Formats: sequence, C-alpha cells, structure tokens
Amino acid sequence: MTFLIIVTAVFAFAGMIKGMIGLGLPAVSMGLLTIAMSPFQAASLLIVPSMVTNVWQLFAEGQVWSFICRFWSLLLGIILGSIWSFLPTLNQSQGQSSEILLGSMLAIYGLYGLCAKKLPDLAGHERWLSPFIGYIGGAVTVATGVIIIPIVPYLQSLHLKRDELVQALGLTFTVSTICLAIFLHYHPTTGGALDYRWSSVALVAALIGMWFGKKVRYQLNEQKFRQLFFIGLLALGSYMVLH
Repeated sequence: MTFLIIVTAVFAFAGMIKGMIGLGLPAVSMGLLTIAMSPFQAASLLIVPSMVTNVWQLFAEGQVWSFICRFWSLLLGIILGSIWSFLPTLNQSQGQSSEILLGSMLAIYGLYGLCAKKLPDLAGHERWLSPFIGYIGGAVTVATGVIIIPIVPYLQSLHLKRDELVQALGLTFTVSTICLAIFLHYHPTTGGALDYRWSSVALVAALIGMWFGKKVRYQLNEQKFRQLFFIGLLALGSYMVLH
C-alpha cells in the first residue's frame, strides 16, 4: 500500500506539471522516485507512462516520416549510446552512480531553464552534431533513465518551429524510451525485474494528473510556474548529489 501511494502520488504530480507546461514527466518522476527506491526500479515504472505520452506527442501533428528522415543520425546515435554507453548504467553500483548522474542532470537542466535565454543557431552543423549528441543522449538514458540533457537544448538550438520542436522531442523521447525498456529487460538487477503492472498504474495516475494540469493551466501564470519548476529541479538535483 505504501508503494502504491508513492507511485500514484509521484506520477499524478509529474503528470500535472506536464499538463501545465508540456514537459517534466520523466525528470520529476525519476527525481522523486529515486528518493524512495533504486533508479532501476524507478526507470521501470517510467516505461509505460513515458511511451504513451511520447507516442501521442509524436503523432499529434503527422509528417512523422519526414522527421525520421531528417533526424535518423540522431536516433541512430541514441541507439548506439544505449548499447555501448561510456557511463555507469542503471544496473551497476547499486544505483549510486546513477543517482549522482541523475541529480547532476536535473540540476543542470534546472540551471539551463533558468538561465538560457537565446541559444546559438546550430542548424548549419546538424549533420555532424546529430550523431554525436544522440550518442551522448543514449548513454545518459541508460545511466539515468531520462534523456533531457543534451537532447532538449540541442533540438532547441536548431530553431525549429514550435510544433516541429514538440514533434522532434516526441520522436527522440520515443526512441530513447524503447532503448531504455530493452536495456532494463536485458540487464535486470537482483529483485529488479520489470513489472509493467505497476507501470500501468503509473500511467493512469499520470493521465489523471495531466488532465487536472490542463484544467488549471490557464488559471496560473505559466512563466512564473516554469520558473518555479526549474528552481525545484535545481533543488531536487542538488539534494540528490549531496545526499
């Protein structure tokens, strides 16, 4: 019962944030869950909610094939990085290294959200940057369970239109979630095998949270809420590293 309460509360809260500002589900859920459980177990709970929301985000606007053709080298880099990672993975060192890496990434993402105003235009270097950034993103995925850094800043630096950015993020997040699911399946820890029943419970809680978040979105100052969100990520990440 305690486990059920933790899972539903965390994913309902993370879903509410995603419903309000359109992001934050993996980062918030992984950050909060790893306070109470191993990163491997937290990542396994993330699979179904992340996959469903990312697939919906990917196919919402259509023209999926054109994005695959443009970002195939980025996606290939993610796959290769998840197979041959240069970082300690979720199933190693009882999760201690993963907690530090995840905390560091959340803190960096919080600082990025608070400080980054205008990113340089890297579209002219996309051909050689995409596989490199993808490889780092894949390695980070199997090390922390999330791929936010460096994928989000990189895609934003390409200066895509709003709808194109949302769809590109949906595509990369979908591929990274598939890679994470495969990795967790073939690299289980002791007592840490995947249990998609709990992940399905997390999905229901996340969808309820997203529905509620969308309801209250227009009653809040989105800019101030985003600022609070990134401050919260910075504080949570710093706590994880220090702890």
